[in-house]
Amino acid sequence: MNNSRASQSGGGLLLANIAITALFFIWAFVTNLIDPLVKSMKVIYTLSDFEAQLTQFAFFVGFLMSIPAGIYLSRKGYASSVVLGLAGIVLGCLIAWSTTFSHAYVTVLLGLCVVASGITLLQVAANPLIASMGDAEHSAFRLNFSQGFNSMGAFIGLIFGAKYLLKGDLFVRGAVIADTMKQDGLSFVTRAYLEIALALTTFTLAVFLLRKTITEHAPQLAAHSASPFSALTFKWGALGSLAIFLYVGAEACVMSGMILFLEQPHILNIPSQTAGYVSPLFMLFMMIGRFAGSALLRHFEPITMLTFVASCAALLCIVVLSLSNLTPTPLGGTIAFPGGYAAPVTTGIIPGCAALLIGLFNSIMFPTIFTATLARSSAPASATSGLMCMAISGGGFISLLYGKTVDLFRTIGPESARARAFIVPLLCYCYIFWFTRAAKSANVHEIEEGVVNAH
Repeated sequence: MNNSRASQSGGGLLLANIAITALFFIWAFVTNLIDPLVKSMKVIYTLSDFEAQLTQFAFFVGFLMSIPAGIYLSRKGYASSVVLGLAGIVLGCLIAWSTTFSHAYVTVLLGLCVVASGITLLQVAANPLIASMGDAEHSAFRLNFSQGFNSMGAFIGLIFGAKYLLKGDLFVRGAVIADTMKQDGLSFVTRAYLEIALALTTFTLAVFLLRKTITEHAPQLAAHSASPFSALTFKWGALGSLAIFLYVGAEACVMSGMILFLEQPHILNIPSQTAGYVSPLFMLFMMIGRFAGSALLRHFEPITMLTFVASCAALLCIVVLSLSNLTPTPLGGTIAFPGGYAAPVTTGIIPGCAALLIGLFNSIMFPTIFTATLARSSAPASATSGLMCMAISGGGFISLLYGKTVDLFRTIGPESARARAFIVPLLCYCYIFWFTRAAKSANVHEIEEGVVNAH
């Protein structure tokens, strides 16, 4: 790719850049609908926490498609991969919409798995694409600019999910739930996925028309890439992938349970939809942390920073755990929440804020673990990178463990169960802390191949 080739395309390259940048927004938006959807499915289908977390599991298990996605990309190219990835999201949304007719929870789960498979293909293609679509001097700017839209998509996705997936009398506090209310709640969910499918169909057609420009500016395809499983035979490939698995799992279970946690009478004592409007603060703190972390990483060693944020995230989990039997005490005054709801300020705000602030310290974990592992693993960078991308599926497995833990603790004390289940993310962060200590004394080498995927 050179400057003359970039200048020749002019407006076509600009449109292609806009389209690829939009992909970062799209997959973050769709991914973060899952968190309010967990609450919605739990109420509509009267599920246990373990069963409700199957929503997260069905989505994150789709990231195991990283290997087939990489194979397809190497054979068919970037433009075809982007179009197919978008088509996969559209198909998944339509399957979720078809629950209107099947009324079966399993249809929603199938749709989410297909959506995640499409997102996986987009992630494999979009990062190297946006870096190569223009002059090399500004590749870092384009990638960071796209990451900003990724964070924006996550925040807006959570707000959209709270507004449309937690809509109706079904989620009114103290409501006597009837079958008709569940049917209405399901119709709101399926309609939202239909509207997303229609919007993305239009966008997919636009990308299809730009496929030639995308192909012209795409990076060269690798002649050969090592199997991700080969990285398992190398110490740091395995340790780093486990760190990614547990980090994504910790973040996914905290976020998927956030609405259910915040709405509790002894925490914030707010309606489900209001809790849905508050939970995006987690992503807002995460966005702030990414910008602040980027600045701090210019002055501190990445592993030192990772040690600090893992310690802080673990401490916040301990705060929530230590207040599991909290009896809320009024502190005076009220808080006006989004959606026009006001609630009295009590000591329950302490564990609520602690849970939300975890997002601030999650902010730099993924890229720092990713690059630290690549710099220490003796496996080919492409294999180590591929294995860590597959490890994102930890979001599904750890969420299931979290849901089962809530159900088990509920037999001991229903009110404290969700706080006590923070033992699950706590253990994940403890491993990441150990990983940082071990990484400090490991040999480091230059990373010579591979492009880090966004999360």
